[in-house]
Amino acid sequence: MWAGGTIVSNVGTWMQRIAQDWIVLTQLTRHNATAVGLVMALQFGPQAVLLPLTGYAADHFNRRKVMLATQSAMGVLALILGVLCITGRIQLWHVYALALLQGCAAAFDAPARQTFVSELVGEADLSNAVALNSTAFNAARMIGPAIAGVLIALVGAGWVFLINAASFAAVIISLCLLRVHELHVHRNGEPAPGSFLEGFRYVRQRPDLKVILVMLFLIGTLGFNFPIFISTMSVTAFHVGARQYGLLNSMMAIGSISGALMAARRARPRMGLLLAAALVFGCGFSLAALMPTYFLFGSALVIIGACAQTFTTSTISLLQLSTAPGMRGRVMAIALAVTLGSMPIGSPIVGRVVDAFGPRWALMLGAASGFAAALAGAHYLYKHRHLRVRIEDGRLRFSLAPIGATLMD
Repeated sequence: MWAGGTIVSNVGTWMQRIAQDWIVLTQLTRHNATAVGLVMALQFGPQAVLLPLTGYAADHFNRRKVMLATQSAMGVLALILGVLCITGRIQLWHVYALALLQGCAAAFDAPARQTFVSELVGEADLSNAVALNSTAFNAARMIGPAIAGVLIALVGAGWVFLINAASFAAVIISLCLLRVHELHVHRNGEPAPGSFLEGFRYVRQRPDLKVILVMLFLIGTLGFNFPIFISTMSVTAFHVGARQYGLLNSMMAIGSISGALMAARRARPRMGLLLAAALVFGCGFSLAALMPTYFLFGSALVIIGACAQTFTTSTISLLQLSTAPGMRGRVMAIALAVTLGSMPIGSPIVGRVVDAFGPRWALMLGAASGFAAALAGAHYLYKHRHLRVRIEDGRLRFSLAPIGATLMD
């Protein structure tokens, strides 16, 4: 029931993201990538600003009820955007304001939604459930952009926003139909003063968690600005329309689904997987920056999507499996804030680079983020796990020193 409701809603969400970036880039501005970056900053900035409240809410309030409130709010905001667009009254500041409000609602929704998966299944199935939940999300990511591209060309972006508003009903209904008595709910006591800081203290004492958050920050700042990369390459490098723009997003989603399915096969991801995903992520961006044609660029996006999803899905699984249930919401809120809160820092930078030097140079920033994250992971393995590399029988061999029951064990 949960997967069925979320996939419908996520299709609508991805449709809106495509339509929103498209109207900002082609209707409300003259191909201004900085404006697209500012929309992203407003939409994802609340993840960091509201972190003390969002982690608290995920740990101490009923997560199902939190999501009922946030999903309803986001549906109303999508409806307002659709009405403004259809009536021809839409202005750039409207998009800015509604993106900020959407970001505030999503800031509370994301940690509650991520940790709610642990209430649907037991601990033994959690890693697989997280990966399959990501698969459903990325299936919507493949379908939504393709539908959005066609609808924008046929009936306009306003109807895309209205369809997204209606799609929130699916996840709201699924939440209402769940058998609440079968949920694996972990009850927390009354929060003590400074309980939010416990999440940071917990992470500070764990070198493995700290390096993962550093890697997330590096990739999230300059590498996860996909709307800017794909929209500007579509418009300025390949000179294609909304349908082709939507298709590029769907091609990237094919890679994302592959990455999520690969992550689902692993009972417990390890640090080496994150390092490899970050390294190939950087290589994928390098290829994308050099691709001369539309379809070759789309092929590089498949690689980027697979690596990005492998990295993020494995990270979520690692964090949830290694964190006590009472701390899980706060730790996940920190991770989500690092991932999505880093975008407001990087997206205006990426947008300015596009406007000044072109989208291909911006893609090289994404490549640099992947390589930097891989270096951070390698440094952790060398310092804390005594990574050693040797050649044996003509093959490259790696060895790690054993550690206690930590996240990387």
